[in-house]
Amino acid sequence: MKFGLFYQLPCADDQSDITRYRETIEQVQYGDELGFSCAWLAELHFYKPFSIMSSPLIVATAIAQKTRTIRLGIAVSLLPLWHPIRSAEDGATVDILSDGRLEFGVGRGAIPLHFAGFNASREESRQRFEESLEIIKRAWTTDSFSYDGQFYHIPETSVVPKPFQKPHPPLRVAANSPETAVFAGQEHYPIFVASVTNPLPRMYEQVDRYRQAWADSPVSNGEARPDVSSMFFMRPGDSLAEVRDDIEPSLGNYFQSVSGMVRAAVDAQSGSDSYRYLQEVQKSVDSLTFETMTQNMAIFGSPAECIERIRALHERLKMQELICWFNPGGRVPHDKVLAAMNRFATQVAPAVQDL
Repeated sequence: MKFGLFYQLPCADDQSDITRYRETIEQVQYGDELGFSCAWLAELHFYKPFSIMSSPLIVATAIAQKTRTIRLGIAVSLLPLWHPIRSAEDGATVDILSDGRLEFGVGRGAIPLHFAGFNASREESRQRFEESLEIIKRAWTTDSFSYDGQFYHIPETSVVPKPFQKPHPPLRVAANSPETAVFAGQEHYPIFVASVTNPLPRMYEQVDRYRQAWADSPVSNGEARPDVSSMFFMRPGDSLAEVRDDIEPSLGNYFQSVSGMVRAAVDAQSGSDSYRYLQEVQKSVDSLTFETMTQNMAIFGSPAECIERIRALHERLKMQELICWFNPGGRVPHDKVLAAMNRFATQVAPAVQDL
């Protein structure tokens, strides 16, 4: 099993954008030294308390110049918000500048503020996502191609540069909905599942759907197997009580930002079909407790407790990669994040890396 890092980059009003980026890059550099396999960078827009990482491919390029082996994952590129030719060009460029370390995670997105800010249709996101994914693959693997779809019409075009990795950088689909989990399984894509989006036991259900859809679909490559990366809040400490003291303020800040973003979306969507759904999301977020987060979204406790928890999760999920979110709300001090990364890499990972 591999171990990754996750960054969303929430930024409170009393925090510096510049400092948040600098500390993130320093943490990924340290993760490279500690042997983490991949740094996953989110793409999010238009709400500073939730995230200031609107351009993860640019961030990945900066990190590539300061690291040697850690892979650089996009978690995820929101394909319906961009023209697929632009996504293909930018992704290939990052792959070249990183000497072939790009992991290109893709998703269709669900946050209403994103679609409103780009004046994009949320209702068309699934079809645009599937067309974009097909176009990006063609752009990366053919000298020239044309495409005539429902949303994209591309004349004979040669997209350059081509990626460093052949035939293209690894693609990974965010399986945040049942429909996308099935799509990824049918098309034999690796998936990314996050506990914050699909808390236990829903994550189990998503992975089961994915594996079943894979099993039900013809396999063109007999060596291909289902591939799951799962993300959890992570904090090894002296005890669960000590972990709670350190990380609970950061968790609170994260979910307050979620609630604030949802409230803004509720106001914007008043009277629309999305209104009731958004109200339910807000209610669910506002009622979360630390105990619920610990049970359904996190790996917290002493190193021994974390090891036991990871073993139990692996027994059910059979994930190939465990992605660790050490500072979900951006409020854990930088030095404590580095210390937690070190403790995980030296006291937890060695006991579970053979799973």
